[in-house]
Amino acid sequence: MPSTDNPVLAPWTGPHGGAPAFDKVETAHFQPALEAGMAERRADVEAIATNPAPPTFENTLAALETAGPLLDRASRIFGVYGSTMNTADVREVQTWSAPKMAALRDEVVQNGALFARIKSVYEARGSLTPEQQRLATVIYERFVRQGAALGDADKAKLSQINQRLAGLYTKFGQNVLADEEGEALVVDREADLAGLDDEQKDAAAAEAKKRDLAGKWAFANTRSAMEPFLTFADNRALREKAFKLFNGRGDGGNNDNLPLITEIMALRAEKAKILGQPTFAHWIADGQMSKTPDAAMKLLTAVWGPASARVAEEVAEMTDLASAEGANEPIAPWDYRYYGEKVRKAKYDLDESEVKPYLQLSKLVEGMFWAANRLFGLSFTKLSDLPVYHPDVTVYEVTKDGQRVGLWYFDPFARAGKRSGAWMSEYRTQQRVDGDVTPIVSNNENYIPPAPGEPALISWTDAVTLFHEFGHGLHGLNSNVTYPSLAGTAVLRDFVELPSQLFEHWLPTREMLGKFAVHAETGEPMPQALVDKLLRAENFHQGFKTTEYLACAILDLKAHLKGAEAIDAATFEAEALEEIGMPHEIVLRHRLPHFLHMFSSEGYAAGYYNYIWADTLSADAAEAFAESSGGFYDKAVADRLLAEVLSVGNTLEPGEAYRRFRGRDAGIDALMRDRGFATA
Repeated sequence: MPSTDNPVLAPWTGPHGGAPAFDKVETAHFQPALEAGMAERRADVEAIATNPAPPTFENTLAALETAGPLLDRASRIFGVYGSTMNTADVREVQTWSAPKMAALRDEVVQNGALFARIKSVYEARGSLTPEQQRLATVIYERFVRQGAALGDADKAKLSQINQRLAGLYTKFGQNVLADEEGEALVVDREADLAGLDDEQKDAAAAEAKKRDLAGKWAFANTRSAMEPFLTFADNRALREKAFKLFNGRGDGGNNDNLPLITEIMALRAEKAKILGQPTFAHWIADGQMSKTPDAAMKLLTAVWGPASARVAEEVAEMTDLASAEGANEPIAPWDYRYYGEKVRKAKYDLDESEVKPYLQLSKLVEGMFWAANRLFGLSFTKLSDLPVYHPDVTVYEVTKDGQRVGLWYFDPFARAGKRSGAWMSEYRTQQRVDGDVTPIVSNNENYIPPAPGEPALISWTDAVTLFHEFGHGLHGLNSNVTYPSLAGTAVLRDFVELPSQLFEHWLPTREMLGKFAVHAETGEPMPQALVDKLLRAENFHQGFKTTEYLACAILDLKAHLKGAEAIDAATFEAEALEEIGMPHEIVLRHRLPHFLHMFSSEGYAAGYYNYIWADTLSADAAEAFAESSGGFYDKAVADRLLAEVLSVGNTLEPGEAYRRFRGRDAGIDALMRDRGFATA
């Protein structure tokens, strides 16, 4: 298919600054588009590397920033389909493209002539502007970390490893998606659905109908379907069945990820050794704020004690309540959410069914827009003249002072072919090196679709996730830098979660709940008494939430610190949990066979601790607002956050950016206060 006829390669033209032509994209376009993009990228890089002119910032680093625009567009559009419209045909292209893209990345990094020019500019960076100096440093250090200075034999071996890893990462993610799509909890009798509300039952009936199981109820093997079932279903045997089905994704069967994990860990250890690091954990930490895995582990263990102690208190409360109801079995993992919800009602006179009618998705989105306007002056206008890749998706133009800031795409509902969880992605990164380019960002959730004509109601936990991902979106939209490699969310992994975790704090503000938590049927705002109960219960079950996360982060680090020692995932998981004293009533939030953060890429591998590292910053940043005269809507603090964090991308070293905002470094005390734990 000629590239001139391929919509995946076409420039993004049209209204509102241009956008992808999703209405013209077909799966058959992807492979030829990626091939053409890779060819152009190779040619552009080779032209930079062999330029006979002496290396300068403009003819080397600035030129590299704009090299391969076809591949940039093609890979970003393909990424949308790979994560949200993942058909069998898309998976075939993923399997084909992953090692080829990895090989191309290595080819660029390992180009000796190119690296020599980059090094020359880096060493003479003193004459550059501060932003140019930062770009020179970031690119030079990135190339060195990825092996640009290695000998030829090590480069070749490293490239082989990266290509193999790319294929394994792709297969790992595909296996998890297959177990989520292919498996479901099927219920034959309505009596077995006791405890669930009508909305949950209707959604399960609709899911069963999709699976040709009319007259039954089906719960997809995804977090968005299973967690509500585990929270409200009275039938303990079915809760256990649901828990084991969800917890067993990727663990055996046709989609077994256990052998993949063993091979991934071995290859990562070998990769780290080639790159001069004792373990993969050391290699990852060296490029983050933490600098060493010991520093990361120190934080994790400091929080582990208070969190696990709180779990013991929570289990005692649940055991007493269960015993009073005549249930004498020990609290099991499939009981924790169920009895936790009962304790919340008894302790705070608050249950999810009382809150949920006030949590309309559409109104909460309005609330996010309102907060973004008050804080940062952003306005969101819904558009109807841009194509989308699925009917669930809506598009908004974002403006400030009448000028376009960018576009925001919102894809809120779960469906077949869409990976579980929630995430933010960038279709286009803000930059000014190649014209004044405005960003296009997307927030993706996995809420259960409502019945036709009914409003989408979400849980409090889902609402927190909604605000979290929008925080990432605001980070991308507020970017105001020159070079795309430094723009928006292109910051260190243990800093990127700061804006997202910080924005979660706007959901429980009285201003937000008073304006946008309105009843789906009556339109009445949430009663003040209910708001008060919500705020009092804000840290309820923080022991469970923190411990199930911390255990994942600790095991992630421990596994990667083993170096060349072979790892059997099942044995390691059991032994490591016993070693850290994991409460038997809780399991990992992500067991290793479906731990996508750890094994579907290197984005969070050996760095799942990034969330809590960033939360030391976000909790401290939240206190900057809470302590101000205007509270969480204080414009002066918001202006400072925008100027020093949200708009600067990676043009500043993250620690320096935070100090400019807060006036000092962040400690652990704010994090402990935020979670309701005692401080030292």
